Amino acid sequence: MKRQVSGGDPGKFTVGLIQMAIGKDVDSNLKKAVSLVERAAKDGAEVICLPELFRSQYFCQTEDIGNFGLAETIPGPSTAAVSKVAKKHKAVVIVPLFEKRAPGVYHNSLAVVDSDGEIAGIYRKMHIPDDPAFYEKFYFAPGDLGFKTFRTSYGDIGTLICWDQWYPEAARLTALKGAEIIFYPTAIGWHPHEKAEHGRAQFESWQTVQRGHAIANGVYVAAVNRVGLEKLGPKSAGIEFWGQSFISDPQGKILAQASVDKEEILMAEIDPSRIEYIRQNWPFLRDRRIDAYDGIKERVIGS
Repeated sequence: MKRQVSGGDPGKFTVGLIQMAIGKDVDSNLKKAVSLVERAAKDGAEVICLPELFRSQYFCQTEDIGNFGLAETIPGPSTAAVSKVAKKHKAVVIVPLFEKRAPGVYHNSLAVVDSDGEIAGIYRKMHIPDDPAFYEKFYFAPGDLGFKTFRTSYGDIGTLICWDQWYPEAARLTALKGAEIIFYPTAIGWHPHEKAEHGRAQFESWQTVQRGHAIANGVYVAAVNRVGLEKLGPKSAGIEFWGQSFISDPQGKILAQASVDKEEILMAEIDPSRIEYIRQNWPFLRDRRIDAYDGIKERVIGS
């Protein structure tokens, strides 16, 4: 696909991250998301990313079969609504959603909608957590499409989802497939009772590991989170989503970062020529010992 020209500068493109609060009504959430995507496009964003599972509050806080009713197909209502605005404004949009693949088979997925309004491809979350109030294994089958990079009209974009953020293997394989930027749509926050003691370290670990992926692979990284306290029921302490969406360059430098508690459209320019420059000076991909990594496929070695 021919790369479009951003602002008269060949190769460069502007990304926009939609940091939003999620309400209880799925239709209202979709309407707001489409409005924010349109606003980002009007402000100059060419590749736009929504947060993980943006159509509903984070239902994985509980194990409830009623929540399977939130799932939808690809294509489906979310991709249809976003495709219209993507085509209107010639924007690429990453649409994370709860995918109903077949009766009883569901994934935590995203669709990449290209600037012509067509779906360029699907990524299904590969790493599925099972932690207190993050009971995703109850709902989602692990992804089976592998790690993906999509050739879009503005650039080659890699996509991973939330828990994938912690795995250097996922970032490496996505980068090796040609990604100029890796997007991480996310739903992550604090358990309120842990925030005072562990909150700062938890956030800094999350940001640091992703900046490390940017550095180790010589790519841009963009993580987009939701904001707000979401409580599912009167007895639930809920999760306080910590926002702070950010965009990092290939040296791990933070180009832009959002607030902890406000809805924002975060934007930054991506310059693929900087990837080449950084990799010339820090040739980590050149110096990989691909002949010595056989053990990486083992769960543990020597036990």
